[in-house]
Amino acid sequence: MEEVLPEGKHFRLVNESELPEIIDFLGNYLPDSIKFHQTLKTFLKDRVWEFYFYVTKTWPEQAVILHFPGMTKTPNNKLYESFSVFCPCDQLDNMYLLLEEEVLIDWTQPIFLNFTHSQIVEKLEEMYNERGGIMEKLYGDIYGLMKPEQGLTAEEDVAADTRVVYTDEAVLSQLSPSHAKTIHDLYPANNMECVQVFERLIEKLPCYGIFSTSGDLAAWMVQSYYGAMFSMQTRPEYRRKGYGLVLAKYLTKLVTERGYIPFVVIRPENDASKGLYTKLGFKKYFQTVRAVLKPSEMAAANDAQGGGTTATQRNQPPEQADSGTGPQERPQHTLDSQIDINNVNGDIQKEDTTDD
Repeated sequence: MEEVLPEGKHFRLVNESELPEIIDFLGNYLPDSIKFHQTLKTFLKDRVWEFYFYVTKTWPEQAVILHFPGMTKTPNNKLYESFSVFCPCDQLDNMYLLLEEEVLIDWTQPIFLNFTHSQIVEKLEEMYNERGGIMEKLYGDIYGLMKPEQGLTAEEDVAADTRVVYTDEAVLSQLSPSHAKTIHDLYPANNMECVQVFERLIEKLPCYGIFSTSGDLAAWMVQSYYGAMFSMQTRPEYRRKGYGLVLAKYLTKLVTERGYIPFVVIRPENDASKGLYTKLGFKKYFQTVRAVLKPSEMAAANDAQGGGTTATQRNQPPEQADSGTGPQERPQHTLDSQIDINNVNGDIQKEDTTDD
């Protein structure tokens, strides 16, 4: 088992007893801190995955917090190969502490950054580019529901919704771990999350599917280890029946009832998903970015090969950079890091959700 480091140059490992106080601190920065805030709550309450949290040695005066790993699957499956970070957006000058952190993070290798506030990523990219490195990025919009309406329970709300058409007496029920492989196989970012995490999500968190009377899994949605409702998919033959809507409504209620803040990540050009969640009361909070950081040697190799950069790296707006046509229709870039950033949008709501 890989050694867990007690400290780095600027960061120290957090004792679990400190986490409730850190959650309270991050609560002062909602909604900007929502992903990290909910990751900590999920970790303490449901312990889906083993994460290690680090804060600056000058915390909270210099408030930068990290967790490793940032995702559950990377090319070498090393603990410190991926991370997530939060820093208050009015304190981004403190991000230099991250770039100077050379004990916890090996900046000579590709590093994988899970969904992070775009302002934090912009500051990180500015400093990383000064070293000659480049970022390959995928954009999403965080939509959340900070103050859900109180009323019917999840079960009552679904039963009362006349907009959903249950053909063939379809049934809504909790998924079982036996469904994890099927869901993972169809999950676009299955090179960044392992099948085992889906098994644990299904065991511990609200993860629901709609089943036909013949037992076929028609549609599903899962709550992630970082709190977001994600991996909503409907099989083509079951679309246009309102299943996406009923899953979104049901998960929203359950997540709220369990003390979490409902939120999703939506691709910027996906008006259908935006419309669906807006109907449920969700609001856009900020833009988020998932990225692969490639050191100067790899960046130079890409340039020598005549490519390797994405539209977002050329500072085009995300609407131009990501056409929404799906990974299979976009140019694929073979990274030395073995992960194609154009194919890591599995957490982002991208289904045809106009079926309500």
